[in-house]
Amino acid sequence: MTAVNSEIVSFTRMDEGTVQDYEILDKFEKQHIKALPDRLLEALANLENSLAGYKLSRLEHSLQSATRAEDDGADIELIVAALIHDLGDDLAPENHSQLAATIIRPYVRAEVTWVVHMHGLFQMQFYGQQMGLPTDGHLAYKDHPWFDSCQRFCDDWDQQAFDPDYPTRTLAHFEPLLRQVFSRPPFDPEIVGTENPFA
Repeated sequence: MTAVNSEIVSFTRMDEGTVQDYEILDKFEKQHIKALPDRLLEALANLENSLAGYKLSRLEHSLQSATRAEDDGADIELIVAALIHDLGDDLAPENHSQLAATIIRPYVRAEVTWVVHMHGLFQMQFYGQQMGLPTDGHLAYKDHPWFDSCQRFCDDWDQQAFDPDYPTRTLAHFEPLLRQVFSRPPFDPEIVGTENPFA
């Protein structure tokens, strides 16, 4: 006879779950969410072996973007955004910006989410011509209140962060900042506000 594990739900369909089942799941979900910073740090470390062809690994590019943001006096949310902005490269190469924006959205103000969400479009101005692609798509948002923030993110930090000689800080340096941001209560209106960053 198989022993019943009280730490596993009884149902095979969600609509048959009991209060006790969902208490079990809630406990495990809270533990899982608490470990999010660890998984993000692991995902960043894995960027060391990501997209090839650049002078820097994707991890080094991410670290340099965050370093440049920090050197430029950016706040913690923008620094962490610069750190994780390319996390989508491996799993969503055609919409990496949107994946990264979705990851950070519950923990930062709407402006930062919008910047991460739009950076893929904005960065086309720096290389689109060399690939026969449009370079002016970002100008459709020239009247958007966060246009200048995204332009700064892309121009000053992201597109410049391919220099192997730039004094780039380590992942360990940024770890406390990442842990601080991703340990916040999710969707706290005092932090994220009420604006829709995807509008």
